[in-house]
Amino acid sequence: MVKPSEPEFEQAYNELVSTLKDSTLFQKHPKYQKVIDVVSVPERIVQFRVAWENDKGEIQINNGFRVQFNSALGPYKGGLRLHPSVNLSILKFLGFEQIFKNALTGLNIGGGKGGSDFDPKGKSDNEIRRFCYAFMKELAVGGFLGENRDVPAGDIGTGAREVGFLFGAYKSYTKSWEGVLTGKGLTWGGSLIRPEATGYGLVYYTEQQIKYATKGKEDFTGKRVAISGSGNVAQYAALKVIELGGTVVSLSDSKGAIISETGITKEHIFSIQEAKIKFKSLKDIINEYSAFSSSPVKYIDGARPWIHVGQVDVALPSATQNEISGEEAKALVAAGVKYVAEGSNMGSTQEAIDVFEGERVATKSASSPAVWYGPGKASNAGGVLVSALEMAQNSQRLTWTTEQVDDELKKRMIELFNQSIKFATEYSNETNKESLPSLVKGANLAGFVKVADAMFDHGDVY
Repeated sequence: MVKPSEPEFEQAYNELVSTLKDSTLFQKHPKYQKVIDVVSVPERIVQFRVAWENDKGEIQINNGFRVQFNSALGPYKGGLRLHPSVNLSILKFLGFEQIFKNALTGLNIGGGKGGSDFDPKGKSDNEIRRFCYAFMKELAVGGFLGENRDVPAGDIGTGAREVGFLFGAYKSYTKSWEGVLTGKGLTWGGSLIRPEATGYGLVYYTEQQIKYATKGKEDFTGKRVAISGSGNVAQYAALKVIELGGTVVSLSDSKGAIISETGITKEHIFSIQEAKIKFKSLKDIINEYSAFSSSPVKYIDGARPWIHVGQVDVALPSATQNEISGEEAKALVAAGVKYVAEGSNMGSTQEAIDVFEGERVATKSASSPAVWYGPGKASNAGGVLVSALEMAQNSQRLTWTTEQVDDELKKRMIELFNQSIKFATEYSNETNKESLPSLVKGANLAGFVKVADAMFDHGDVY
């Protein structure tokens, strides 16, 4: 079932199962144990060759995938990742996480993930368009997608340009306009707040952590916040933190990190937004853009920010999987971090989670947590949540206002947080009653039970 050759999927599987077993769920309801063997196997894996032509007229070959993991709650929903690191293990891990993340939104969407080992960096618009048409041909002509079957979205390497090309290809091959992709342009079926959704939702979730732990006495005001990444999630999380009165002390990319003792500004982030469209690195950006000459930051080559940020209250890993190691988690604890929430999927290694959860359990007072960790399947659900709201708008042939979408996003992130608290409390077997509930257990339990109940009702498990 779980293969040693699929380390990322194995990690995601073990993380879920270990938290379920470390609760009272199976003691109170033994029937749920039989669901694990079924839900951990994808309903379908589509794997295919993508042959496309570069600007020199040469044929290029990439691997394409779509993992349709679970449709108990609705059509498969999950992004398409375009990155050289993409393989089946990574997509199975992402699809598996997506099942339970989507369940937590309270909306009718199943779990899936897809993509290719194609690298859009350094490619011309025409090369990317040719790739997207070749990739979509395999899925559209094969009948694997549809507004009630499978609705992909963007992900790493798949932004507005790529979604546009993919949608155009689907429309061309099927002769049908339907909401079969999310993250679309605003003039042809997209939703306001979609680019901001994951970052905003991450901050709304973390705000609930702070308010719950301090009984409403504190929020982001005055908090020092370390953020990794510099893509959409990190950018909009940083802007929302600044809006709420926090100080953002770091951002990063695959080449290094920028650190600011006094705070990364909105002007810094606007410059990064402009430059990242051109695939510029942070190292290039801080040397080329005037915002950084008037308000300098420190650049650390080849580093992640966690051991360099100094005193921090909040850590928001928002780059990629396994970006906080056990040693980095210990460094964050030593730096005073109180709240960790993942903008990336599986942003912390199991060793890091063990450090954070160990600190939480050791807490002597629930009103003064050592560390409170929020897992990505809950804390970064804002993106897929607004994707599902985009699907709803497409079905209605309506476009909601910014305020409507943002209000719905915030409301549902609060509901999601409260569901995690409810399940963590109801099925806790922890002896320290003074510590805060485990959000990782709560999210896993809430998502798993909702999916499992639907699978029982459908006869997928009996």
